[in-house]
This record gives sequence, structure tokens and C-alpha cells, in this order.
Amino acid sequence: MVIYMGLFDKLKNILKKKEQVVEEVKKEYNVDTIDEVKEISVYDSDATEEETLEDDYVPDDVSLDEEIMEDEDDDIDEDEDDDEDEDDIDEDDDEDDEDEDEEWAQFVKEHQKVQEAQDIATYDKGLEKTRKEFVSKLSMLGVKYTKVSPEYYDELEELLINADVGVNTVMNFMDRLRDRVKNEKITDTKYLNEVIVDELFIIYVDNDTLSDKINMASEGPTVILMVGVNGVGKTTTIAKLAYKYKNEGKKVMMIAGDTFRAGAVKQLEEWASRTDSLFYGKENTDPAGVIFDGLVKAKEEDVDIVLIDTAGRLQNKVNLMKELEKVNKVIGRQIPDAPHETLLVIDATTGQNGISQAVAFKEITNITGIVLTKLDGTAKGGIVLAIKEEVNIPVKFIGLGEKMTDLKTFDIENYIYGLFKDMM
Repeated sequence: MVIYMGLFDKLKNILKKKEQVVEEVKKEYNVDTIDEVKEISVYDSDATEEETLEDDYVPDDVSLDEEIMEDEDDDIDEDEDDDEDEDDIDEDDDEDDEDEDEEWAQFVKEHQKVQEAQDIATYDKGLEKTRKEFVSKLSMLGVKYTKVSPEYYDELEELLINADVGVNTVMNFMDRLRDRVKNEKITDTKYLNEVIVDELFIIYVDNDTLSDKINMASEGPTVILMVGVNGVGKTTTIAKLAYKYKNEGKKVMMIAGDTFRAGAVKQLEEWASRTDSLFYGKENTDPAGVIFDGLVKAKEEDVDIVLIDTAGRLQNKVNLMKELEKVNKVIGRQIPDAPHETLLVIDATTGQNGISQAVAFKEITNITGIVLTKLDGTAKGGIVLAIKEEVNIPVKFIGLGEKMTDLKTFDIENYIYGLFKDMM
């Protein structure tokens, strides 16, 4: 196993930079919290219709003809003057273009900085329960035991399990920790806290070839198939993803593949309306047929992102497996190499039951990523590490609140910051 010597110091530097970004944005906008900074989008435009018309204004041809007839004798002089004016205008236009390019680049840079600060603040707030529960107890453990001992290990093990890191993950973690304590001759529990953070970070990144990025289609619609049991927040996650991609300038469509659950189609249609997304769905009919027709429409409409809802009746695994197999074949026939992502939605508050769902769905279909919802509502944020260790599927998005903007792309550095900022 690779030992990441000094990793804790590197993490401290990373987290320090994140603190600086937050403080700089607060100072720049003269606010006490990042929540007070109005969200901006690179796709927003402040130009009014009148301003656009003014820019495009051209005098009518009749007036021009009259002026030319009246000043016919001065045509040659005017042409020479016009040539000089055009040269000046061209130079001015070039300068204006350069200024506009610089302004746009500065705007995009500022937007990215604000977005980064908002993401950091969301992780901070969303992981507050886990941080207070886990980190405070870990710190107290270092006070209770000044030297590493079997009793210390026992309480640490219990602490990790209670944080939903997962029994198997904890056992493997404790073995690695004991080896490292022995090899590095660690006795001080305060220093051991740094080693613990090291090792928890390694769980997620060591020998990792998994990608937390969404696989986008090189051409045509990107198809994202959403799976998960009922009640985990699958429909609202689809809405939040639609909101995210719409704000990125994408054309989005939702397809209701959960056709037999009462109210599911209407619910998704309502979210499509709220997020200004296209929608296709029919109640009480074959899901594969609905998805096929929806994809035909998506191609006709030149849609960028297709979000497909599916049934979540995990209690009948055989039927669900057959249905998802059929759905995948239909999608692949309509759009080559699709679905480009199959995201499993898990409710973080269900703890180890969520891990069991991940294991079960992995047996049924090819899961490419996890969306972990309601992480802000639990003190057991260690489930992120358990998912990675036990099912080897990357977490691609996490839900850290009820707002549309609280669904965040998973960032391991922001996650570590949210968990351990009080220790740094």
C-alpha cells in the first residue's frame, strides 16, 4: 500500500486556500455569509430589448437616397472622408472587441470564483451535523487517551461505525491504521488524528481510476438514466439536474419512465414546467415504449441532455432487471452508446440500507455513478467512504439542502473540508 507521507499538510494547504476564496468573496461583496451573494450565471444577459435594437439600428434607405441626391456634387470628397472614417471605425471596433473580450473573461473568472465559494459554503453547511458529531468526538477521544492503546482503537472503531463508514470499510481502515502506527512508531493520539484524516482520504483516492465526471456524448443528446427505490428523492434530483444543466445553457428534456406509479408522470411533468424543460410521458403504458418515443422527440428537438425517470420496485428484482434490460436496449437502439450515465439515487439518511441498495442495483444493471441525497439531514456523512469502498462506484452528485442549487457535483476536497475544517 502507498503511504501518503505529509498528506495531512497538503490537505491543510488545500483547505486553507478554500477558506481564502470564501473570505475574498465575502470581502469583495461586503457580506457576512456567502448565502448573501446573489447567484450569477455566465448565460445571464443584462441587455434590454431597446439596447439590442439600438445597437442594430440602421437608417432607412429612403432618407439615405435623399441625402445622396442633395449632396451629389460632394460625393468624391465624402467618399475620401468616409474611407478615413471607416479606418478609424475599424480601429475603434478592434479596441472595443478587445475590451469586451477582457470584460467577458473577467466576468467568467469572477463567476467561477463566486461559484467555488458558494460550493465550499454549501459543503460546509451541509456536512455540519456529521462534522459536529464525528470530529468533536474524535477530538475528545484524543483528550481522553493521550497515548495509543487497545481501548483507544475500540472507541475509534465504534465512532467510525456510528458515522456510517461501514463495518467492512472500518475493519480494513483499522488494519491499515494499526500497521501505520506500528511502522511510524506513533504514540501521540493528537498526531494520530492527522493520520486518521490521511487514511480516510486515501480510502477514496488510493489507486483510484474511477471518474466523478459525467460522461457527455460527443454528438447528439447525452442520456442520463436515473434509477433508485421510491422515496429517495429521485424525482427532485432529476429536477435539480435539469435546473443545473439549464443554467449551463443546455436544452433539457425529462422522460417519465415510471409509468405505473400513481402520480409519477404528472409529478415529473410539473418539475419539467418549473425548470423550463421539455417533457415526454404517458401513464399506465410500457415504459420502454414511452422512452423510445421520448428519445425520438429529443432528437427532433436537438436536445442536449435527456433525464429519464424509472420505476423503483426493488422488492421484485427479477422483473426490475428485465425492465431495465429492455429499457437499455431501446435507448441503445435509438442513440448509440447510450445511456451515457446510469445514476443510482440513494438517501444518505438510510445509512447501511443505502449501501444494500447500491449492492442490489449493481447486480441488476450497470451503475456508473451515485447521487447521494439528503446528506445535510444526517450526522452519518461517512457513507460516502463506505459506498466507494464497498461497491466501488463513484459518488457523482450529493444533495446538501432543499434548494435547487444544493445538488452539488461531488468534490472530495470540499467533502474533506466540510468534515474536518475544525481540525485544520
